[in-house]
Formats: sequence, C-alpha cells, structure tokens
Amino acid sequence: MRDDYQQDKTSVVVWLICAMVAAFLVQNILGRWFGSESVLEHYLALSVPHLLAGHVWTLLTYCFLHSPSNLLDLLFTLIGLFFLGREVLAQTGPRRFLGLFAAMTIGGGLCWAATHWRGDGILFGAAAAVYGLLVVFACFQPNRPITLLLFFILPVSIKPKYLAFAAVFIDLCGFLFYEVLQQTSPFGLAHSAHLGGMAVGWIYYRFVHNAQWRQLLPRRRTEIELPGWVKKQQSSAAPAPYQVNLTHRDNLRAEVDRILDKINSRGFGALTPEEKRTLDEARDLLSKH
Repeated sequence: MRDDYQQDKTSVVVWLICAMVAAFLVQNILGRWFGSESVLEHYLALSVPHLLAGHVWTLLTYCFLHSPSNLLDLLFTLIGLFFLGREVLAQTGPRRFLGLFAAMTIGGGLCWAATHWRGDGILFGAAAAVYGLLVVFACFQPNRPITLLLFFILPVSIKPKYLAFAAVFIDLCGFLFYEVLQQTSPFGLAHSAHLGGMAVGWIYYRFVHNAQWRQLLPRRRTEIELPGWVKKQQSSAAPAPYQVNLTHRDNLRAEVDRILDKINSRGFGALTPEEKRTLDEARDLLSKH
C-alpha cells in the first residue's frame, strides 16, 4: 500500500516452516547418527496408545514431524503451507491464524484417532492443516484462478473452489474405501485426518470468521437508569465523530500506517468500511503526488 512501509516481524508461516524443517533435521540426525529416531516419534507423533497413555499434546505436535526418508512429502507440505498460509494469514492475522492452524491440526488428529481407535498406527505430518487451509482459502477466494504445474510441466489454471471440491471428494473416497475397511491407502495418505482438517477450516469460515453471534448475546445492564431530561441533554451534547484530515499529507501517512499495522496484527478482514475507504482515498491521493 505504501512503498516505504515494511513489515518488521517475521511471518508466523515462516516460523512454522522453520520448525518443521528443524524437526526433520533432528529426526535424520537422531536416526542416522544415533539410531534413536523413535525417540521423537514416541513423544511427539500421534498414535492411539500414546493418547491412552496421556500424551494428549501429540494431537498438536504430530504436525511438526515427517517421514525422514520422504523428502518430497516435506517439500509438498511446506509449499502448500507457504502459498496457502500467507493468503489466509492476510485475512486472519497472526494470532487467529495460529489458533486456526492448531484447531485444524487437532481436528485432523481426532478424526484419525477415532477412525483407527483399535489400531496401532502412527500419524505425523501437517497435511491435515494444509488441506484445511485450502478449504479456507477457497472460501475466501472461490473464483480466483490459480495456476498449477501438472506433473511439474504442464501449467493448468483452476479455481480454488473446484480444487477444494476435488480434495474433499478424493479424501472421502479414500476414507470410505480404505480407512473404514482398515486397509492402507496406496500412497499412505491419512484421509481421515485430511477430512478433519478441512471440516475445521469450513466451520471456522462459516461460523467464526465473520460471525456476529456475540452481538446476539444479551448484555447485562449495569448502568443506572437516568431521567429522561438527563438523557436528552447527553444526546444533544454528543461529541462529533473523529475524522482524519486526508488533505494533510502527514495526517494521511499516519492514518495509513495505523491501518497497515492493524492489517499486520489482525488481518485485512478486521478493517472497518471506513478504514477500507480511507485506504482507497489515500491510494488515489498518493498516486497523484
């Protein structure tokens, strides 16, 4: 918005990527040099026996682990997290994004654990959260065309809503025809975890992101009831609403910086209509200069 405005904080998406890369390196170091790769899996990976033993934190920590022998799985996860995460982050802000990421991870872990409750399998990877981000992004930008490289060669343009529908359909088929029948998916995918993450993403967009349910709750009246003549005097003496003088360049820059800081901390979706209109007017005025 402003050429001289710079974000002074590292994105939470970058921090998540760094944490996953660091965990992958530690897994390989422990496995190849010390032969104790299972130490991390025992304390951080998700499995039903671990949950029964009280390792409830594994519902969240399993997303940081990946197969040490499958670098492509890690790369695909990080690419999806980077491109989808930064788009969703711009709408939610860092705090809400971290909460959403954690909720999708936990939701995917719960669905997987419920499906494999009688098994002894193990789950790791952030695919559940990445699939959830795909659904959230498709809800935010359903018709925005994106270009994918099919087989890393052929460019294909597709709308996010169709990509999300395809992901739901594929994982639903894999869940019904493989996991429900206690069979292993051909690619070793945890379809139930994907579905859980996507369900949490849709629930967030549908009932949380733009929800007005808090306004429907009854507010407890704590103020003292004033006489009618006092209310009339108060209403007539109400102060005028604050307005930014956009004609003054210094005030304009200060207001734009404040709005940009709000976008950085809470996301673009937190702006009021007046703030969005101020950005549009500021863009026009600054472009003339």
